[in-house]
Formats: sequence, C-alpha cells, structure tokens
Amino acid sequence: MDKNNITIALLLGGISPEREVSKATGKSIYYALKSLNYNVIVIDPAYGLNQPDDISKFFESSDFSEINLRNYIEVINSKIFDDVKLAFIALHGKWGEDGTVQSLLEMRGIKYTGSKILASSLSMDKCMSKIMFQHYDVKTPKWFIVDRSEKNYNLINEKINKFFGYPCVVKPNDQGSTIGLTICRGDQELQSSIELAFQYSNKVLIEEYIAGREVTVGIIGQQALPVLEIKPKSGFYDYKSKYTAGMTEYIVPADIPANVVEHLQHQALLAFNSLGCDGYARVDFRLTNDYKTYCLEVNTLPGMTTTSLLPKMAAAAGIGFEELIQRIIQLALK
Repeated sequence: MDKNNITIALLLGGISPEREVSKATGKSIYYALKSLNYNVIVIDPAYGLNQPDDISKFFESSDFSEINLRNYIEVINSKIFDDVKLAFIALHGKWGEDGTVQSLLEMRGIKYTGSKILASSLSMDKCMSKIMFQHYDVKTPKWFIVDRSEKNYNLINEKINKFFGYPCVVKPNDQGSTIGLTICRGDQELQSSIELAFQYSNKVLIEEYIAGREVTVGIIGQQALPVLEIKPKSGFYDYKSKYTAGMTEYIVPADIPANVVEHLQHQALLAFNSLGCDGYARVDFRLTNDYKTYCLEVNTLPGMTTTSLLPKMAAAAGIGFEELIQRIIQLALK
C-alpha cells in the first residue's frame, strides 16, 4: 500500500451530544495517521465549507463557527472530497454512527471505515438490535419500548412489574455514551427517568437490570479481542466515569474462567455478524455472578480516546494503537 497516494478524510465532531468525545477520538486518530505517513485532511462536517485552517481548532471544546446538520451535505458534496480515497469516521452518536454520514459517503463513492449503512442504523437502534439478537440466539435482557405519544406512567409501571420488576434501566433508544440513561430503582423515579431519556430520543427503551459485572469484547475483522472488565469507582459506568481519567478501573484480560471468555467472544462475534457489521466494533455485556451473559449493544464506532476500551483490548492482544488504526484502514479498503 503506497500511503503517499492515499488521502484520508478524518471526520470528527458532528452535532450529536457526543461531539466532545468525538473530538477526543479524532485527535488520537489524527496523530496515529500522521505517524503512519498518510495524507490527512480533517473535516468537521458540522462546520460545512467553513473549516478551520489551524488543526488545533478541530480539537478545542469551543466551536470554531456555527454548527448545523445541513452542513454535512454541503461539505461532503464539495470538491474537498474530490481526491479523498477513504473517510476515517471518528464521529459518535446520531448523524455519524447511525448510517447518515455513511449514506452521504456512499453517494459520493467514497470508502469509509466501520460498518455500512444498514448495520450502522440497526446497531444505533437498540430495539432493532435486540430483535436481531433474539433471532440469532444472542442472549439480551428483556425490554420494551415507550413511544413519545404513549406516556401513561401507570401502564408503564404495570408493564415493568409484569415483565421484570425494579430496578430497571431507562435509556434513549438511539444514543451512546450512557447519555440520558438512568438505573430506575422504583416507580417514584420512573417519570423523571423517562423524561430525561426523551430529551435525547423519540423512543425510550426500558430494560431489565442485570446485576453483576460489566464486560466488553472488541472485534477487528472477525477477530474477537481479550475480554475487558469495567469497574467504575462510583459503582455506575456513566458519562463522567467513561471519560474522566482515574475514575474507572479496567481489567484486561478480565479475571473470568476460560470457558466464559470463549463464550463471550463467541456471543460478541455472533452479535456483530447478526447486525451485518464490518471492520471493527465493541460489544458490551453484563455478566452475572454465576457467569450468565447478556448482550447490551454493539458499538460500531467505538471511542479511540486515551481512556477508550477498544485500544486497551487491542493492546492486550499485542496490537498497538497505530497498528490498530492501520488494520481498520486495510479492512475498509479491501
């Protein structure tokens, strides 16, 4: 591969609630791409044609100019992308991880990292993911969906008590990074939990709470990486615990029996393939004290920050960060 003939457009930022995390992911990937000697142009699609000249401005918390969704179409349809061989997508959440940007890139005939349109969309929609999991025998917690038009809290409370009881998990149907998520411990918290989730989505997923450990499995191609256990010091792996250094302990390889590791890796690949995913991903699980596994979701564009999990699992498999980035590029170009 002649890297000098490959121009990579690194897409970061965007307008989802995960904009700041995306900037951090993009910064790590940018320096890896430069170390690998690729020609790199950085694009924040939320800025449209008004992209900053100073590379550092892409990574700052303050915005360089006004951001909006329409700008995505403007910039991807512009001459900026005329010589782009590959788009490395470092976006997270809506309009970046859900098939939207992937659709625009497909229409431009530009290859991109990660999963294709349908798999990206299915993975972002937690309800649809779980339907596919059930079909392919990937065990997942019980759940039901609440639409914005059906906020009858007495009826919702009855359904919770009928299907799985409290505590339960209340979260937006199509967000990441635990944004808008609540562990609801009783009916007195139900309305506020649902209202919070509705701030981020038109549908809310109410899910059985699985007591136990939080573990995750990274995937590159069809290789399942070592299992990683997440141990937040607060007891809850929320947004702050995810993205603040020192607030969470990560154990990789996880201290669990070999047969459970094998089962988790098999379930992770099954979940990945059931959604038709490509390239790389991270599959999240709950693991009970008697080693039953429950798949929560597939993240098709997992974080690549200094505290992110996929790079930690890759390192445990002997794959450094730059090699991880190179493998992702090769999978996208093949």
